Amino acid sequence: MTNVPALIARALVGCLLLGGLPGPAWAEGIYTCVDSKGRRLTADRPIAECMDREQRELNASGTLKRKIGPSLTAQERAAEEAKARKAAEEGNRVAEEKKRNRALLARYPDRATHDKERAAALDRANEAIEAAHQNTQELVAARKRLDTELEFYRKDPAKVPAKLKREIEENQEHTQAQRRFIGNQDSEKRRINAQFDEELARLKELWAQSAAPAASTVPAAARRLGASPAVVR
Repeated sequence: MTNVPALIARALVGCLLLGGLPGPAWAEGIYTCVDSKGRRLTADRPIAECMDREQRELNASGTLKRKIGPSLTAQERAAEEAKARKAAEEGNRVAEEKKRNRALLARYPDRATHDKERAAALDRANEAIEAAHQNTQELVAARKRLDTELEFYRKDPAKVPAKLKREIEENQEHTQAQRRFIGNQDSEKRRINAQFDEELARLKELWAQSAAPAASTVPAAARRLGASPAVVR
């Protein structure tokens, strides 16, 4: 059976030699393809008519050197680049998640450690709330004294001293600030619990994964010692 690529290659080589083309111009490769019209084309460089399809680069002997895939359009290149970026972002996300998991396990090796830190965070918020309540009680007591002093000017409010007015306004502002602070601390407690609940759910999975390899080695170790897994302690 006739080797068609070899015949094409030898024919092209002959034509190039007859044309006086120096050897290095064609020695790098011979390209062949079938274009969109079904024509088989051959050249000494990549063929423009076949940029949208596979081309074959042949050695001078006519044997296959390599296959060259179709060139991508601008839209296809953009799609490939977007796909590569997405893959890179996903890889970075996975790596970052693994890093966070390792840090989480290092910080909370067990449930007791996690519970202790949750309690400490809530205690700090509760202490802040208690201090705000005490401040509020002091402000309420101060307001009663101011109201008693204000009573003297009930019949003629125009005579209320500017200092007294200013103290009453400041008392109101401070009281409102303490109430806002208490509300913020209540929100902080909810945030703390939500954060620790989320961490705990993840930690339960990580603790289970960490315990699984250790548990799987026990039967093997027991077999090496000639003991039954049931008696391993």
